[in-house]
Amino acid sequence: MKIVEQIKQPISYEMDLFEQKFQLAMSSKVALLNRVTHYLVNRKGKQMRPMFVFLVAKMVNNGELSERTYRGASVIELIHTASLVHDDVVDDSNRRRGFFSINALWKNKIAVLVGDYLLSKGMLMCIDNNDFDLLKIISVAVREIVEGELLQLDKARKLDITEAVYYEIIRQKTATLIAACCSLGAASVKPNSNEVETMRKFGELIGMAFQIKDDLFDYGQEKIGKPTGIDIKEQKMTLPLIFVLNKCTSKEKSWLINSIKNHNKDKKRVNEVIAFVKDNGGLEYAVSKMKAFRSEAMTILEEHPDSDYKNSLKLMVDYVIDRKK
Repeated sequence: MKIVEQIKQPISYEMDLFEQKFQLAMSSKVALLNRVTHYLVNRKGKQMRPMFVFLVAKMVNNGELSERTYRGASVIELIHTASLVHDDVVDDSNRRRGFFSINALWKNKIAVLVGDYLLSKGMLMCIDNNDFDLLKIISVAVREIVEGELLQLDKARKLDITEAVYYEIIRQKTATLIAACCSLGAASVKPNSNEVETMRKFGELIGMAFQIKDDLFDYGQEKIGKPTGIDIKEQKMTLPLIFVLNKCTSKEKSWLINSIKNHNKDKKRVNEVIAFVKDNGGLEYAVSKMKAFRSEAMTILEEHPDSDYKNSLKLMVDYVIDRKK
């Protein structure tokens, strides 16, 4: 059995029901919008985010869910989908998960409007049901994602990023959405309990590990995932590179910064940078930090009684670190 199917097993009924509710949540009276959202629904990814919502809700509430849990999962998936549609416009990307992106098929204007529509649908779903606590969790996540993206763009221009700033960028850009999923799961069944913050922290730790793993793919030999050297070409400063920049000689540092600033389109030079980072312990350092985040997340899980849901969340944490793309 594939690991994702194994993770999903204790909530397979809920995930099937969620799919039906999510399709309804996306629907509109405008035919063009329905065509685009139908295309999006049929090209869904692994749906890790709703899985986090359901698994956390069931783990903290003895296997019980509420209608709010389904709304929380739908809202997070609406917001996440909106951010991907907007990302593809910003990055001028024509592909998403092996399929054409919305902007490739319908052009930028429609893609931006569809992203806005999904965002407002998510917010309204909370407001219409008086789920103001869930709305706050989502709204904070959206704000942080935008701040993280802008912080990264600002730092890429100067290439003066420290390890602390890198953690802040990935916390906001990636970890905040997974933190919101886990926090929503807990809040949907146990509003105002300590679990809401505990599970937010758990999700944040997994999100940090997830992004470091993603950054490591840039140095990998595997042909799956993104091609190697993309982050360097885009002048993104990731943990392996930051570590090496902080420990190498000033001459090597100048060469590295010059390579990233002025030769980032030169394939040979990019490969030299990758080799230099590997030879100077950049990957090992990043892996050790990723494992530290994983270990902290596992410690939080261990405070909860054993259950199928807890086991699935453990599998999820391992999957984040062991995945091949």
